[in-house]
Amino acid sequence: MVNKLIIGESLVVLGIVLSIHTVVWDRFSWCTLALAIQAFYVQHKWDRLLQSGGAVFQYRSSANSGLLPASMVIPLLGIVMKERCKISGNVYFERFGVVVSATGMALASFLSIIALGITKPIPKNTCILSGIVGSAILYTMKNSLAVSEVIEVLEVLLIFVYLSMILLYLLPRSFTPGEALLILGGLSFVLNQLIKRSLSSAGGKGDPIDYLLLVTLVALVLVGMIFSILFVFMDSSSWTSSLFFYMMTAVLALGVFMPWLQYLIRRHPLLWLLEFLVQSHIRLRLLAFWVLLALVACVVVLYQNSKRSPDSKKLQVSTATRKYFHFLAVATYIPGLIYDQQLLFVASVFCLTVFVLLEYVRYFWIKPFGQTLRNLLTLFLDERDTGPLILTHIYLLLGMSLPVWLFPRVCATSLTGLSTLLPYAGVLAVGVGDTIASVCGSAMGELRWPGAKKTFEGTMMSIFAQIIAAALIVIFDSTVNLNSGYIWILWSITLVSLLEAFTTQIDNLILPLYLHILLMV
Repeated sequence: MVNKLIIGESLVVLGIVLSIHTVVWDRFSWCTLALAIQAFYVQHKWDRLLQSGGAVFQYRSSANSGLLPASMVIPLLGIVMKERCKISGNVYFERFGVVVSATGMALASFLSIIALGITKPIPKNTCILSGIVGSAILYTMKNSLAVSEVIEVLEVLLIFVYLSMILLYLLPRSFTPGEALLILGGLSFVLNQLIKRSLSSAGGKGDPIDYLLLVTLVALVLVGMIFSILFVFMDSSSWTSSLFFYMMTAVLALGVFMPWLQYLIRRHPLLWLLEFLVQSHIRLRLLAFWVLLALVACVVVLYQNSKRSPDSKKLQVSTATRKYFHFLAVATYIPGLIYDQQLLFVASVFCLTVFVLLEYVRYFWIKPFGQTLRNLLTLFLDERDTGPLILTHIYLLLGMSLPVWLFPRVCATSLTGLSTLLPYAGVLAVGVGDTIASVCGSAMGELRWPGAKKTFEGTMMSIFAQIIAAALIVIFDSTVNLNSGYIWILWSITLVSLLEAFTTQIDNLILPLYLHILLMV
């Protein structure tokens, strides 16, 4: 069963890689294909380590390692970004795409080396294959990267190593190796970029919303790490510790991170934010609408909990009930994508901040809301929430937001046809596709994919629903024009829907990224 599932997932990922390289081919393409083959073999070593308990850290046990699908995301993203920026004539971000691709390959290779190093007995054939792939990647980097770019790749790799040791220790059973590669690799790149821009003279030259995202992500991670260390020596559930949590969070926000953001954007963040929000009446109306939807989401949570009696055996709500929040997310993002994507960008960053801080309050039992949040959210636990943190709702937000955050605005002149759908990748893959696949598959699915829990009927309905959604987007959003790319969008949606059927990774995270990459080609 598991082997069929892994083979199905691997074939879909390989199909995505080959599809992209039929359109985009450069010196990194050979490395990407070689890396895919290496990851396919090495992920079996990771799977055996996870089953035997021989992995260094405790990973999420309800899934396979996911090394292959995770290893391809960052290199492919860098390759398509490089091509788009090359077409638009933006040399700086063309080189940035090269660095992103090289960094992704370095991180994936490092994770493969770790697996081979702790596997006993040492798999000689896989080691030889990894050596060949590593040599090809090093040779390509040598002939493609400047010295400063090589140093940047090594900096990200070093940050990744330290973040992995800290966060995987603090958050056991929260990630698979593949999810750790994606999440911690992304955070490592963000931290390196923030440090680089803070030390350079680039402050004030970039878009303030980009700096807002960078500072917020780093701040949330650092705050969590700081309190995890402090609460080792304190009882976090006491009123004294709770008061300390709120005061320390305020001190860090107002005394460290806000001045840091002010240094980067050369303006006071609160004044900039106020001016940003009142620039138009549409923004105020969107904010009011989003507040209303947030209240609706709170009502859904309270209503579902009110139906649960103290002696009820029902520990979690049904999958269909959890998908209510997917529909609310679609209702939230569609107006923002159509009318004001910059406001949606900022709002999603603040929403992420609220989600993560509330999760800290729940996790550390911070009074007076910690216990209440635990009681309310327990009902909505997913089978993948096996670690100390509840991450499902955060993954949903990330899945919807990542295409908006990753949208290459600086190379927008090269984005035509299918690429105009890029910001909608999260809405299509997660908000529509994953939701319809789950609901329809549960309701009418009978034919299951080999080795998978997902059904053929659910996948077909997912593809059909995403095509309808894309057609509606074209009708209501005048900036989206598919031109003659109908075959490619059908192929892209089909591949991503098949990946949803076979993957055991966090689909809310991985599906939008792959659709984003396919649409950017």
